[in-house]
Amino acid sequence: MDVLSKKVLFVGGKGGVGKSTSASALAMAVSRLGNKVLLVSTDPAHNLSDLFHTKLAGKPKKVSDGLFVMEINPEKESERYIAQVKKNLQGHVKATMIEEVHRQIDMAKASPGADEAALFDRITSLILEELAHYDLLIFDTAPTGHTLRLLSLPEMMGVWMDGMLERRRKTNENYTQLLNDGEPVEDPIYQTLQERRNKFGKVRDILLNPEQTGFLFVLNPERLPIREAKRGIDILKNHDIPVLGIIINKILPDSVDGSFFQKRKEQQVVYLGEIDKLFRKLPQIKMELLEEDISTKEHLEMISNKWGEYIS
Repeated sequence: MDVLSKKVLFVGGKGGVGKSTSASALAMAVSRLGNKVLLVSTDPAHNLSDLFHTKLAGKPKKVSDGLFVMEINPEKESERYIAQVKKNLQGHVKATMIEEVHRQIDMAKASPGADEAALFDRITSLILEELAHYDLLIFDTAPTGHTLRLLSLPEMMGVWMDGMLERRRKTNENYTQLLNDGEPVEDPIYQTLQERRNKFGKVRDILLNPEQTGFLFVLNPERLPIREAKRGIDILKNHDIPVLGIIINKILPDSVDGSFFQKRKEQQVVYLGEIDKLFRKLPQIKMELLEEDISTKEHLEMISNKWGEYIS
């Protein structure tokens, strides 16, 4: 699988299929080849702290040679985002109105999509600021629905920002004609909107570039994860977001015995055939179910060694 040529990877899928373990093992495998890797969790569950047995926060922390890990807290990002919006408005809103404006902004924080917007703003900044400092950024994402909304935001926010800019431009033109004798008006709000539009545009170009970005779907050979992966991949393709491949996790090994496991294995054979049919054009990575939970760094290293057979 062509992983080493990418600069940004997203690892997603249904909850409980092994996204964090897969993303961590991949990050470890790539870093062992001499690359500098940043692994970022956007999942509120924050499994990376448990996997690496260390406390993680909103800044990169070195956990091994070439591997840095961080966890983004959506609630804190939403609070930071709202605080930044308020700061940007200082000096541009009348003192008599600032309290009401702040109240409206605080109400907007509770609106649908506010957390995703704040999270996307943080991911946007990370990509633009850290891409030059790392060979690869890997995002361990929340379950599929949240991730797909997040990745569709560049397109939606681009359209929204264009509308805001156009309305602001017309307002400035009218103001110039009526009150300013035709002289151009300096508008810091318009400038801020334009800067954010350019920022979203740069990230959108990166996300839609198959030479830089790829999305990996993790699924188990079971009905619901297969269905969710199919829907997710279709949506990503509709948004022109490149899908690099799929990771089939928790496959029962041939060594399992007993009638219960044999029946489960027979069922898995059927689902594996369905996966081959549904995703026949996508590269596959197959990982067997281990005898023990992934609870130590040694377990993670073992999976990482298997990853080394697939990446190129």
